[in-house]
Amino acid sequence: MRDEAFNDDEVAESDLVTRRGTFRAVAFRADGHEHLALVHGPLGSREDVLVRVHSECMTGDIFGAMRCECGDQLDAALDRIVAEGSGVLIYLRGHEGRGIGLVAKVRTHVLQDEQGLDTLDSATTLGLPVDVRDYTAAARVLKHLRVGSVRLMSNNPDKITALEAAGIEVTARVPHLAPPNPHNIGYLTAKRDRLGHDLPQVDTFATDFPTTADR
Repeated sequence: MRDEAFNDDEVAESDLVTRRGTFRAVAFRADGHEHLALVHGPLGSREDVLVRVHSECMTGDIFGAMRCECGDQLDAALDRIVAEGSGVLIYLRGHEGRGIGLVAKVRTHVLQDEQGLDTLDSATTLGLPVDVRDYTAAARVLKHLRVGSVRLMSNNPDKITALEAAGIEVTARVPHLAPPNPHNIGYLTAKRDRLGHDLPQVDTFATDFPTTADR
């Protein structure tokens, strides 16, 4: 049965061979951006599918920046999907800096480095929103893939709320924790204390890496 979630010119699929193995690459246009879903292995009944919805982070995902955990989370999600034998990673473009864009994100870094502001206050000081990410595109591609319910690799309760509001059942939240380092402990602490992310590893490492600045 033909899927109605995307027009023919909005989606394309092909195999993608990576160092982890072969994925089905599903490129799609939505919300003014081009996104990518990587599907590994058979999805079976399309229920309880292991899924990671990953927000674009050029500095972390590509260049390995240590002031966030994004690159570590991306690698861990792909590794976990391959280890389980099936799953989906959705890479959402336009989410840089929780939606404020790359230039604005780098400007917040200046305030973090020079004034010790955290990841939230550095944005609002510049008159920017804290988080304007939209996960509708992720729900659309999951419906395109006929996925009915997911086990979501995430520490962010807002992702669960957004997916369920868009008609995707989240049957479980799979903790997706990365070890802190001296450069991101403040960032992680702010996400835990001010954004409600479930990050229990912060307490374990807080004494090793004092949160004197969000770096």
